Amino acid sequence: MADLLAQNDERLTTVGLLFESAAGLRRVFQTRLESELSLSAQSFDVLIRLARSPGSELRMSELAAQTSLTPSGLTRSVDRLQEQGLVARRICPEDRRGAFAHLTPTGQAVMDRAIPVHVAHIDEVLSNLFTAKEEEMLGALLRRLRDHLYGAGSEWGLTAEDADACPAAD
Repeated sequence: MADLLAQNDERLTTVGLLFESAAGLRRVFQTRLESELSLSAQSFDVLIRLARSPGSELRMSELAAQTSLTPSGLTRSVDRLQEQGLVARRICPEDRRGAFAHLTPTGQAVMDRAIPVHVAHIDEVLSNLFTAKEEEMLGALLRRLRDHLYGAGSEWGLTAEDADACPAAD
């Protein structure tokens, strides 16, 4: 009986729906990014995080955490973006073990074109699906979930490496 109750637990459905929705959105946006902007979803994810950060740069460990890439996966991604002239690296002066990735002017120009296209895709996919209040509520709930998983002192082990963290340059 307990197994049947567990199988019918609505929380299983909720988490499953969250995974399915996230995977579906990722597929839709990945296809659009590649076909219309010639950007991989991974590259776009790195570039948009940099574009939306103060000074258009982030510490590599923070960028890895935000993109859910491993440090080595992020290094490979940033290497490719650096070869394309979209991103550059600089060493953290306070901690020479740390490095920042920052958007180059060419990278900024790419994002100046890409962001409006991506926003149009978001509008197309989500248009008439949620009211403004529902969108606000969904954003608040997702932020709360993200902060619970990735926040300081998270018991889930999903925080960025922050030992001797170097603050982002302005």
